Amino acid sequence: MPNTAHGSCLCGAVRYECMAEPVFSLNCHCLDCQRASGSAYLPVLMVPAVALTVVGEVREYAKKGDRGFVARRSFCPVCGSQLFGRSDAMPDWIGLRAGTLDDPSRYRPQADIYTR
Repeated sequence: MPNTAHGSCLCGAVRYECMAEPVFSLNCHCLDCQRASGSAYLPVLMVPAVALTVVGEVREYAKKGDRGFVARRSFCPVCGSQLFGRSDAMPDWIGLRAGTLDDPSRYRPQADIYTR
């Protein structure tokens, strides 16, 4: 059985479960991720999209990135917590926000991108 990851938003209205190992993990330092996270970077754990199950309603904010692909950020409409994101550039993967994991110690970044 694959290793699972569980998480939720701040208020608990949305929960998720991923039934697969992460593909990779990273810290994104792009300006959009900085603004979305309110920090210097956004910690992301990339997982196969087919392995993610979500319980509860999520809303989505879509924006075209600097390379022309649309990035979609999913969040809880009750508390506003960002939960995961996906990009048209990588449609088979979803980026879980490391801070929403029930066990954030699972997050071990392998790369930092957009660091200039």
